[in-house]
Amino acid sequence: MNDVVVVGGGIAGLLSAARLVAQGAKVTLVTFGVGGLQLSHGGFDVLGYAPERVDRPFDVLDDFIAANPEHPYAVLGADAVRLGTDFASEFFGDRLVGNDGRNWLLPTAVGALRPTYLASPTMVNAEARAGHDPVVVVGLQQLKDFQAELIAGNLVKQQIPARAIVLDLPARTHEADASGLTYARAMDRADYRADFAKALGKQLLSGEKALIPAIAGHHEAAAFTDLQTRLGAPLAEIPLPPPGVPGMRLNEYASRRLQDQRVRWILGARVVALHSEGGRAVSVDVATSGHLTKVRADAVVYAPGGFESGSLSLDSHGKVLETHLGLPVRVPPGRLIGPDRRSEQPLFRSGLAVDDQMRVLDDADRPVYPNLFAAGGVLAGAMRWSEKSGEGIAAASAVRAADAIGDLA
Repeated sequence: MNDVVVVGGGIAGLLSAARLVAQGAKVTLVTFGVGGLQLSHGGFDVLGYAPERVDRPFDVLDDFIAANPEHPYAVLGADAVRLGTDFASEFFGDRLVGNDGRNWLLPTAVGALRPTYLASPTMVNAEARAGHDPVVVVGLQQLKDFQAELIAGNLVKQQIPARAIVLDLPARTHEADASGLTYARAMDRADYRADFAKALGKQLLSGEKALIPAIAGHHEAAAFTDLQTRLGAPLAEIPLPPPGVPGMRLNEYASRRLQDQRVRWILGARVVALHSEGGRAVSVDVATSGHLTKVRADAVVYAPGGFESGSLSLDSHGKVLETHLGLPVRVPPGRLIGPDRRSEQPLFRSGLAVDDQMRVLDDADRPVYPNLFAAGGVLAGAMRWSEKSGEGIAAASAVRAADAIGDLA
């Protein structure tokens, strides 16, 4: 199996490309947008709620699978989820760290506590459980997306001793409103880190941890460690609303690794057609810059994301469509949208059905093509947002699809 086309630049596409290259495949990765990783919190979820908050995901995974037989984890099996998580951990190295099998419990941009299995080392000092050391949440007057008083107030409600301060320290002179990325670029400079540490140090109390927005450097890998050293106190980042800097860091790292491994990238492009011969997929049409390019494929991994990426949509007649290739969509029985808009909506369990090799299935549960595989958010059966399972599904399905392709060789 030589030429493989991977569709999608999110974590499922990136990890399947990495796995395939390691097996010796020649990989072309086609992506229209930036990929979901840049829109993420920069961590790796396996299972956060089932439906109560989960402390140790792999301790409850078998029970979760038994209770949710249509879930991608049930199709894959618990061992595959572990394999995918281990592969992701190996791929990202020290950019994601675990907590001895437990979920981290980390503050969000509104002060809620969010479980995640692997986290950026810049965030783990914010681990927030009962008996936590006192924290100071540090806002910036020019950064409107980070409300320190709101975050601190919500942490206090969850028995985390917290207070808020706001620094007046523009990322650029005379700029009244700045983004997290602007601040992260400023933090790449040692002089700005020195100014930030000095201003914060004047207001930091003995024994406090400082929780800052996720701005501690964009390209400068040592920025966070240097800032913490200058401050002389424990420091942690809290993710901002997307797009967030931690996700950008992971995405840029993954992209560089794959480029170094000679993955061919086609950016700003959509796969608009899949061609077959003799019952097998043989090529895809890629639309870019106003013209079509035919790309040969011995196998295809389809990982374009779900509703959030536009790969799945609900038309005016209430039918769920796969928008790029017209693949058959599996929908849950009954009403797709319930009367209580605040509750989970069955609509979002819609997606592509797959077998245990991740081959896309038709309505009769037969593979559409024996060499067409799917991975990630396009799969049916999960409520990724509420379960906090998105990265675990992406990694497990990506690894299984890549290994199945390797077996075809």
